[in-house]
Amino acid sequence: MSGSRYAFLLRPKWIAFHVLVFGAVVLMIWLGLWQLDRLDARRDFNDVVSERIDQPPVPATELLSGLDPAAADELEWRQVTTAGTWLPAQVVWFNRSQNGVAGDNVLTALVTDDGSTIVVNRGFVQLGAEIPAAPDGRFDVLGRVRVPQERRTGELTDDADGPVDEVRRIDLDQLAAQLPGGVPPVYLDLVESRPQVTPADPLPVPPPTLDEGPHLSYAIQWFIFAACVLIGWVLAVRRSLATRRRAANSAPDELTGGPAEQTSSGSPTSDDVASATTPT
Repeated sequence: MSGSRYAFLLRPKWIAFHVLVFGAVVLMIWLGLWQLDRLDARRDFNDVVSERIDQPPVPATELLSGLDPAAADELEWRQVTTAGTWLPAQVVWFNRSQNGVAGDNVLTALVTDDGSTIVVNRGFVQLGAEIPAAPDGRFDVLGRVRVPQERRTGELTDDADGPVDEVRRIDLDQLAAQLPGGVPPVYLDLVESRPQVTPADPLPVPPPTLDEGPHLSYAIQWFIFAACVLIGWVLAVRRSLATRRRAANSAPDELTGGPAEQTSSGSPTSDDVASATTPT
C-alpha cells in the first residue's frame, strides 16, 4: 500500500522538481568544498609569506645573481638589500588600489653598484596626483622580492612596440628590453630606503594581509543553504502527502457507504482509501 502512496513522486513534474532540488544541493556542496579548498590555499600562502618575510634580509647579489626564472617563485617575499642610482625614466603600473583608494604604482629601475638593473615598485600614487620624479643620488634599498604577473585569458595586453611608460601588469621581459644591464626575473616592492622616503615620494606597498579571509564562513553558508533546500524538499513531499490523505479521507468509502463526494481527480478506489489512511 505504501508504494502507491508515494507514486505521485514519479510524475513528470515531481521528477523535474527532484532534479532541480538535488542539482542545487550538489552545486551548493561543491561551492562549499571549493571555498574550503581556497581556505587551504590561503593558509598555505600565509605560511609561505610568514616564513620568508621574517627571514633576515640578504644582499640582492647573493639571492638574485644568475637566478633561474623557473625558481623565482621559491624566493618571492624574501627581503633583499641593494644599492645604486635610480634611472630617470619611470613606468606607471596603472589601475591599482591601496587601502581602498584608486591610483597607480610607480616602477623605477635601480642601476646597482655591480652594474645590474632591478625594477623596483617604489609605491602607490593616488589617482590624479602627479607622478614624483625619480630621486637623484645613490640609495640603499631594502625590498621584497616579487614575481612578475602573467596575462590571463581575456585580459588586455600592453603595447609591445617600442618603450612603454604605462603597463597593466609587470612583464619583465618587456621592461628589460628598454633597460640597461642584466635584469633579474623578479622585481622588488620597496620597503625602505636611505635616504628615507619622503611624503613627496610614492607610498610604499604594504605586505599582504595574512588572514584567512571569508572562505570558512562562505563554506558554512553554502552547506547551510544545501541543508535548507533538502529540508524544503522533505516539507514539500510531506505537505503533498498530507493534502492527498485529507482528500482521500473526505472521499466516499465504498466499503462503509460513506457520503459520496466527487474530488477533482475522480472517486478513489478502495486501494486509494486504504493507502491514504495508512499511518506514516
